[in-house]
Amino acid sequence: AVNFAAESHVDRSIQSRHEFVQTNIAGTQVLLDSVIRNRLKTYVHISTDEVYGSHMDELATEEYILNPSSPYAASKAAADLLVLSYVHTFGIDARITRSSNNYGPMQHYEKLIPKIINNLSKNEQIPIYGNGQNIRNWIHVQDNCKAIFEVLMHGAPGEVYNIAGANEVTNVEIARILLDHMNLPESYIDFISD
Repeated sequence: AVNFAAESHVDRSIQSRHEFVQTNIAGTQVLLDSVIRNRLKTYVHISTDEVYGSHMDELATEEYILNPSSPYAASKAAADLLVLSYVHTFGIDARITRSSNNYGPMQHYEKLIPKIINNLSKNEQIPIYGNGQNIRNWIHVQDNCKAIFEVLMHGAPGEVYNIAGANEVTNVEIARILLDHMNLPESYIDFISD
């Protein structure tokens, strides 16, 4: 079994904390109990690199201390710890993946790249937090799914696997790439308070 279910929007987690706790923590507990009840062979829990918090100087490794900085990240970190507790307490074969920012087809419009494209297609400004220098590591959703499949087939019980591309780009650079692709000026960028 692979648990892709999650509330995953950082900004929305600030206003809708209860939904994030219910889905990301309580929902994970329900699935873990189902793994035990149904004697499922392997359970892969999809998490996020957000559980590590901000690391300006280096890429986080699987050994980094969890340091979530939003209700979303905290709910995913709590779910990760719950999964690991089931490995130790009940002996289930569970593995955790922590992916960086995904992009690709059918992504929800609240995420950065679809939001930029959607706004530009409607001739609207692109909201970019702060000075746009927040760096994200991007991975295409198909590459992420291939890595998750590898963890499902060849991973080890109780292990955590970071999944990332080699695509560290600032938010303002992403905006400029899309503006350039659509032959639009940088005046579409609207820097808003973070």
